[in-house]
Amino acid sequence: MDSVSVNRFRDNLKSLVEQVVDNHEPIKVTRRAGEDFVVISADDWEREQETLYVLQNSSLMQQISESVKTHQAGAGYKPTEGQLDEITGL
Repeated sequence: MDSVSVNRFRDNLKSLVEQVVDNHEPIKVTRRAGEDFVVISADDWEREQETLYVLQNSSLMQQISESVKTHQAGAGYKPTEGQLDEITGL
């Protein structure tokens, strides 16, 4: 993660925000007399929140674990060609 001073951030706000959004890379903004903060795109923030939700939900994590085991054993549900076409929109 790149780090910039609050003064540089203020002076280059537009280009730095565009960089954050385009590159999906947050920027840490440092302040001399206070807490630092991070600038992140809304899409990246939402993705992080979804990831945290899944990781904190023990029921979902259990379902994922069971699904991985089933997949590795080759014993999972196998959709028909028609179902696959419907899922993929073909």
